[in-house]
Amino acid sequence: MFPRLSDMINYLLGTNWNLPVQTYGFFLAMAFLAGATVLYFEIQRKEKEGLLLPQKRKTLKNKPPKTSEILIGAIAAFIIVWKFGGMMTQYAEFSRNPQHYLTSSSGNAWLGILAAVAYTVYQVIRQNKLKKEKQEYIEEVIHPKDHTWNILIIAVVAALVGSKIFDIIDNFGDFLRDPIHSLFSFSGLTFYGGLIVTVITLLWYMKKIKLDWHHVIDAAAPAIMIGYAVGRLGCQFAGDGCWGIENTMPKPEWLTWLPDWLWAFNYPHNVINEGIPIATCTGDHCRVLANPVFPTPLYESIVSFIWFLVLWFIRKPIKAPVVLFGIYLMLNGIERFLVEKIRVNNRFDFLDMKVTQAEIISSCLFIAGIIIIWYFSRQYKKLKTEISS
Repeated sequence: MFPRLSDMINYLLGTNWNLPVQTYGFFLAMAFLAGATVLYFEIQRKEKEGLLLPQKRKTLKNKPPKTSEILIGAIAAFIIVWKFGGMMTQYAEFSRNPQHYLTSSSGNAWLGILAAVAYTVYQVIRQNKLKKEKQEYIEEVIHPKDHTWNILIIAVVAALVGSKIFDIIDNFGDFLRDPIHSLFSFSGLTFYGGLIVTVITLLWYMKKIKLDWHHVIDAAAPAIMIGYAVGRLGCQFAGDGCWGIENTMPKPEWLTWLPDWLWAFNYPHNVINEGIPIATCTGDHCRVLANPVFPTPLYESIVSFIWFLVLWFIRKPIKAPVVLFGIYLMLNGIERFLVEKIRVNNRFDFLDMKVTQAEIISSCLFIAGIIIIWYFSRQYKKLKTEISS
């Protein structure tokens, strides 16, 4: 496995680089970028079809920044440069454990202070200059696609918060033993927690900016699916523990065409240091699982790529709004429910059954998808009938 991105590069190219970029974090960033790209073009397409409309907004030209805004900006400049400056000047410490460094008190305070002072001086000069300028309102057109990056930022924050909340619920005992580590650790990010909180937050944001959520949520369906597919690759390549149950069974004859690592894999050098020591290995990640397991992140990624293609090809023929999102919920629910059968996870007693949190949520999402498809298809047919009569 490749805990850091440079581990993968070194393995492929035979180099000896030491980049402080975690493989899982890299693929997570690529997942959000892939999702944002799909969302941008889908929102742009819906605007061209007249389903999403541009808005006009009046803004005050030459408005000087408030003193409170300058103060907040200076604090932000200090924090950013303090931490990122420390990454450069204390690179050896940072590269050993980037996640720990980001949540620690380490940084370069002098660079942070210098950045805060420079920012404050610049903004004060700008403030005095703008006070002498003529202030007037100008009207500008905001296209729906212009909201993409705002949507992405809100989605990232909501997804991280939601995934962490649901992970704490799923592993409440670990949280009680070490609450600080549980809250600020980058591990244990639960997808369904992130999905639920993100959807609720974005529905609120759509209402706030007066953008028709019915069509935006349909545009988000293939975006979320492709993002999930890319993100799961990060789980596979880093070996973050989201693997399946032990699989010591021989590969069936009808699957002999599959590579062995796609049937069972033991995740050497996994990022969580699970398993037994690897002989002659030195470094931070020198363990391998004693017995191979099902590589479930890879299964999820493959199926999600297929589901993305399904959503992509049916998105135009489907005219009823929100129906595509309902189909997404059903497809995602099917995939996750089935993979949970061979995936390592905490199980709870529920209605005299041993089930995982994901099994319960995926079942609910599947049912919700059916209800959404039925309701919004019915509403669309009713509207078409009223228009034609």
